[in-house]
Amino acid sequence: MQKQIAIIGGGIVGATVAYYLSADPTLSVTMYDDGIGQATKNAAGIISPWLSKRRNQRWYALAKAGAALYPEIVADTQMGMSVYQQSGTIVTRADADDLETLYQLAIERRQAAPQMGTIEKLSAAEVQARLPLLTAPQAGVFVSGGARVDGAKFTEHLLQYAEKRNLVRHKGKVKLGEQGQLLTANGQMNYDTLVLAVGAWLKPLLLPMKLVADVRPQKGQLIELQLPQTWPDDVPVLMPEGERDFIPFTRSKLVVGATHENDQGYDLQVSSLVEDDLFASGRQLDANLTRDQITTVKVGTRAYTRDFAPFFGPLPDNPHVLVASGLGSSGLTTGPIIGKLLADYVRTGRHDWSAYQLPVETYLRSAD
Repeated sequence: MQKQIAIIGGGIVGATVAYYLSADPTLSVTMYDDGIGQATKNAAGIISPWLSKRRNQRWYALAKAGAALYPEIVADTQMGMSVYQQSGTIVTRADADDLETLYQLAIERRQAAPQMGTIEKLSAAEVQARLPLLTAPQAGVFVSGGARVDGAKFTEHLLQYAEKRNLVRHKGKVKLGEQGQLLTANGQMNYDTLVLAVGAWLKPLLLPMKLVADVRPQKGQLIELQLPQTWPDDVPVLMPEGERDFIPFTRSKLVVGATHENDQGYDLQVSSLVEDDLFASGRQLDANLTRDQITTVKVGTRAYTRDFAPFFGPLPDNPHVLVASGLGSSGLTTGPIIGKLLADYVRTGRHDWSAYQLPVETYLRSAD
């Protein structure tokens, strides 16, 4: 008899869990998702964690593993360049000493992360040569292993791939009962394992089980522009000092963003002030941008914890219920490896994730 698995949430974690589990014929995999406010679909899409200033070594180990996993998934599922492109990333600095420090950090970290590829220190003129859109370039460090990913296309590609195997998808909201029962519009559904990959919505989802998750919503907005010129497929992503990230996608789409707005709850309304700020940031890098080139303003809700670290795994008192949340602005980088680790646990019942995170119970408390 097949083991029944339900995945709640179709973002980066849920889609990756579904992709891996759907390959196992001993499992029957069902997904429930409403897609509202999903961070994955509204993320900037930079995969380049190696030069981060974050001091959390567990997070860095997780992010490094996530970045290394992408090429494997892309090759196995035959994704196109409009979904994922290892085009390289450029991180800029105005101060020459800061730039040298960044360069030395890159050289040091490449020893344990060969997927970083080639590392180069570039002058402002060399940065502009790599990214001709720029009208005010700064010197920077180029990392050839950096990539850009379209989160919405990536997850949909994985889910369609999984559906060809044994995934069944349902749209709509679900709730949990006191013991972790899954309550749907069609009544209670019984599953051997539940995977709760709902990001910022984990806290309200767990409340019927009298559990409070240390998860807070963070609003993120970005703008997409359609430019008259085109550029090569391998034009790099720019992570500038003091401005929003600048991500040229294939041919003529440019993304600028994203914001990190706390204390906005689950608000998904576009802010004209934020749109103005994003456009102004883009103009600092490319003075030729015009407002009529903006085609889309995207809004999503990230999940973050008090220490800005993700957590994932089985609930201490309900091991058939798995959770994942708190990925923050690095969700597209850490999400796939978290999904793979959860899928491995579903299949084997074993895990040792101490290198990647604090225990799950660190982020959970009783509501009583």
